Amino acid sequence: MAHNLFFNEQTGQHSFFSVKEKAWHGLGQIVQDYPTSAEAIKHAGLDYTVVKRPLFTYDNANAEGNADDDIIIPEIQVPNYYATMRTDNETVLGVVGKDYQIVQNTDAFSFFDAIVGGDGIQYETAGALGNGERIFITAKLPNYIKVGREDLIEQYLFLTTSHDGFGSITAAFTPVRIVCQNTLNAAMKNYSNSIKIRHTINAKGRLAEAHKVLVISNQLSNQMQDIFNNWSKVRITDKEVKKLIQMAMVPNKEALKNLTEGKDDELSTCFKNMCDSVFEYAQTSPTQLMETTAGTVFGAYNSVTGYFQNVRNYKDDESKLKSILFGGTAQVRAQSAFNLCDAFAKKGSDALILN
Repeated sequence: MAHNLFFNEQTGQHSFFSVKEKAWHGLGQIVQDYPTSAEAIKHAGLDYTVVKRPLFTYDNANAEGNADDDIIIPEIQVPNYYATMRTDNETVLGVVGKDYQIVQNTDAFSFFDAIVGGDGIQYETAGALGNGERIFITAKLPNYIKVGREDLIEQYLFLTTSHDGFGSITAAFTPVRIVCQNTLNAAMKNYSNSIKIRHTINAKGRLAEAHKVLVISNQLSNQMQDIFNNWSKVRITDKEVKKLIQMAMVPNKEALKNLTEGKDDELSTCFKNMCDSVFEYAQTSPTQLMETTAGTVFGAYNSVTGYFQNVRNYKDDESKLKSILFGGTAQVRAQSAFNLCDAFAKKGSDALILN
């Protein structure tokens, strides 16, 4: 299945919950009120624990040439390696080394609770993928980024972790536009919008990292609020928006060269259609007609990020998430758009001169 959500045969439910709105796949539990962490764990089907168990192989040396089916083949323990298993259904999730420390699903939620002392955090979605080897959580923070008088951008924290030995715990700060759920991926200079936590640290270390995420989110929030408010006051023409979109969406050096030399015939039809779709979104989306976005650099930036969030088709939610948050095409293009908008706000149309 494209959604890759775990289906629990014991409960007859998919391991996913969402507040108020259904996801595209229409699966999981929809709740009307924001749950506590304990409630969210149950709603999402994440109320299981994971353990490490020894791995074994078999000694076939003494069995060679012996036709006796009843022969007992000695077990040999594999040194320094273990299987991670769910205790509720005895499913093997992965193979890990001796130093691997399991981070239980309850620990992941405690990470969020620690950030704001349990007050004001609002769990939006959570779920388990595959057989439960990967989980994800999104939670809304209590404060906003305010652009202009009425344009509010909510602040979210996203966390994903695994039980199969692949990847660290990753926590990412991501602001989401309140009207259209348009994820804005502004990776600020000198700051990272995510941190990675190894599975070898203890609970105290995780708590310290939680405070680090809060510092990051506050720094990003303050910086983005200043930048976005400045962008909302800088005017940009439709012709300049088209050019900015082309420069942000250009896929490679060859296409950039053709764009630089004005060789439109050499640009692919796919690229042209994509740029047209972004510009159409810039001109027609209700969120692009607000005072802070219409004809502004802030609106130009939102046209690119909004296209990837609301217009472009993805194979599944996981592919969309990777593209937008974890270094995929959408994040690369959003970063390019951010850099171009930042330059335009400082230099005007000179920032769009291709060299």
